[in-house]
Amino acid sequence: MIRADNATKRFDDITAVDHICAEVQNASVYGLIGSNGAGKSTFLRMLAGILEPDEGEVWIDGEKIFENTAVKSRCFFISDEQFFFPNSTPQDMKNYYRRFYEKFDEQRYFKLMSAFGLDEMRKIRTFSKGMKKQVSVICGVCSGADYLFCDETFDGLDPVVRQAVKSLFAEDVAERGLTPVIASHNLRELEDICDHVGLLHRGGILFSRDLDDMKLGMYKMQCIFPNPLPDSAWEGFDILHKEQRGSLYTITARGSREELLARVNALNPTFCEMLPLTLEEIFIN
Repeated sequence: MIRADNATKRFDDITAVDHICAEVQNASVYGLIGSNGAGKSTFLRMLAGILEPDEGEVWIDGEKIFENTAVKSRCFFISDEQFFFPNSTPQDMKNYYRRFYEKFDEQRYFKLMSAFGLDEMRKIRTFSKGMKKQVSVICGVCSGADYLFCDETFDGLDPVVRQAVKSLFAEDVAERGLTPVIASHNLRELEDICDHVGLLHRGGILFSRDLDDMKLGMYKMQCIFPNPLPDSAWEGFDILHKEQRGSLYTITARGSREELLARVNALNPTFCEMLPLTLEEIFIN
C-alpha cells in the first residue's frame, strides 16, 4: 500500500505539493486528476522516490521510498516527457532495465513489441511521441514492478493503442496485483479504468474517493413534458444542474433513484430516462 502523510515539496518560493495525505490500496488503479500545474508530476516523482519530500513522509508497504533501493526496484516511473539514452534502441533500453528489475519478462517484451508493431532495433529518437510512450509502457509492464507510476501516459496515444494499454494494465492488476497510479488532466481517459480517484488542485488533494461511491446518490435524467413547467414544479428536488431546450429538460440531482423517478413521474412527463453520469460531470457537479 502507498501512503502519503502531509507530503510537501517546494521549489524556491513555489509550493508544488502542499501537505498531501493519501492512501492507495494494492491491486487497484488509482487516478490522480488535476489541471496543468496542480502538482501531479511532482507528487508522482515523490511516490517513485525521485524527489524527497521537504515535509511529511511517503511510504510503500511501510517503508520510506527516497534512496531506498529495495523499494524503488519494485516501482517503475513513466514520465510525461520521455527520456531515453542518446541513439538508443528499444533493445538497448530493455537490456538496461533488465539490470535493475530481476523479474523483467523478456519473452513478454518481445511479444508486446511485435503486437504494437514496434521495431526493437530502430533508433528511438526516430519514433513519434506516441511510439515512445508505447516503448515506456511495454518496459514498465514487463519489468515485473509492483507499482507503476504513469504521468499523462495516455496523452499522444491513438484510441486503439490507448485501449490496448488499458487492457494491459487491467490484465496485470488482475493476474499479479499490479498497482498503477495514473496522473492525467483528462477525466475521460480514466473513467473506464480507475477504481479510485483523487482530485489534485493547487498542490493539495481536495478529495479522494472510490469511483463507484462517487456515483451513488447522484443521477442525470432527461424528461420531455407536453408544456413548459414553472420553476415551482422543481421544489423539493436537490438539483445540481438543470437545462431546458424547448420541451426537453436535462436534470442532475441528488437522491435515490426510486425517489427521483417517483417525483418526476408525478409531474406527468411524456418521456423520462436515467442517463449515466460521466466522471467529468461528477467532478463538475
